[in-house]
Amino acid sequence: MKKIIVADDEMRIRKLVGDFLKKEGYEPIEAEDGQQALDLFDKYQDSVSLLILDIMMPEYNGWEVCRKIRETSDVPIILLTARSEEFDELTGYEAGADDYVTKPFSPSVLMKRVEALLRRTEGKMKPKNGKSICNLVINEEAHEVHLNGVELELTLKEYNILQKLMENPGRVYSREQLLDSIWGYDYVGDVRTVDSHVARLRTKLGAWGNEHLKTVYGIGYKIEDSTNE
Repeated sequence: MKKIIVADDEMRIRKLVGDFLKKEGYEPIEAEDGQQALDLFDKYQDSVSLLILDIMMPEYNGWEVCRKIRETSDVPIILLTARSEEFDELTGYEAGADDYVTKPFSPSVLMKRVEALLRRTEGKMKPKNGKSICNLVINEEAHEVHLNGVELELTLKEYNILQKLMENPGRVYSREQLLDSIWGYDYVGDVRTVDSHVARLRTKLGAWGNEHLKTVYGIGYKIEDSTNE
């Protein structure tokens, strides 16, 4: 389930938007000010698919939150505001916002904007020769892995393990299968080397790894793709 941060100092707006997001199958995470929005993004950034930010919030306004997030992430951002002046829109786009919705707004229209932005963003993230699951992308031509638009530094073995598991999401690969496929049939070391590499890989993947890289006790490992649930 895709997580979406909804930051607005009006509880009524947060509840309204959150209820509609739930109906559409998303998981809303509410923040009542800009600082809380940044804290929640730091906590969940590996699994946050989009942010909806009110501009006029305490602590940090929506523009400031947007700028800070853009320092480290390309996650989609929609700004909400009661204003309609051209200056606001230009400031929002310059801060790195992807879309802009003026209050009062129709929640159903906002949901369409959310859906369209996620579809557009995921389409850009997914390479022609690669695999993508929940904002994690393997570009096999470039031999790169990106999570929420940020490149991860993986060792060759970590990359190969992730690539193998993502070939068939939901399939369990035993330690022996991973060892034979990645280390080779003539490898004579301990099978537990797979465990140590997977542990380091999961750490680098952060919240994404905890959610999607699963240990099947007594057997091996698998990747779960929650978008197909």
